[in-house]
Amino acid sequence: MLILLPPSEGKTAPRRGKPLDLATLSFPTLTPTRERVLDALVDLCSGDPQEAARVLDVGSTQLDLVDLDRELRTNPTARADAVYAGVVYDALDVTTLSPAARRRATARLAVTSSVFGLVRPGDRIPAYRLSGGTTLPGLGPVAGAWREVLGEAVTDALGGGLLVDLRSSTYAAFWRPTPDLAARVATVRVLHEVGGTRKVVSHFNKATKGRLVRALLEDGAHPRTPARLAEALRDLGWHTEVGEPGPRGTQLDVVVSDL
Repeated sequence: MLILLPPSEGKTAPRRGKPLDLATLSFPTLTPTRERVLDALVDLCSGDPQEAARVLDVGSTQLDLVDLDRELRTNPTARADAVYAGVVYDALDVTTLSPAARRRATARLAVTSSVFGLVRPGDRIPAYRLSGGTTLPGLGPVAGAWREVLGEAVTDALGGGLLVDLRSSTYAAFWRPTPDLAARVATVRVLHEVGGTRKVVSHFNKATKGRLVRALLEDGAHPRTPARLAEALRDLGWHTEVGEPGPRGTQLDVVVSDL
């Protein structure tokens, strides 16, 4: 099973650690594109800081994020699961997983990254600012750069297992499953139900996805089809509904009324 997570906009910048070494990261086939993205981002942030802030969609009071990106190749690194912060990662709370669940996290989780394409939890990366919808001078749309190469990396990592796609729409645009994988792809949508009305609420969506992943890692469930994943989630106490299979997979709706 391979679980694809979105990154977080907020990140915890390491205070100490070795500088970035692309050769140590998982998914080595992505290294050439990582180099291209890094070069474009560092070049942008080495020029006019106001223009860099505009491209990166950060405010004039957040020029420290431009400085951060300018020094990406030399800034300290830490484990990706310590760098990514926010609602999903707070709910997942990797540091408090049992030893067995942490081993499963290492093997089963991958985070979609605008700079690095995909990273495993233990990969050492610096904090950065680059949203998935950004267009970088000299590179073009970040999503387009990754769309060319992510498919091979994902399918190689997936093998014959189930892909559980928890990415947001921005990062889903980096790569979409092909029809030949559809029977082994489950996308998960979280719906908040109040008074019989269901809607997607960002906080509930993110927090619930983090808790779902945590529960699956602790339980050790290893479903191989979307239907089996739905059964595993129901066994763990989640109200889960299975949609009709489509050319890109099967959507599972997890319905929650509160956190």
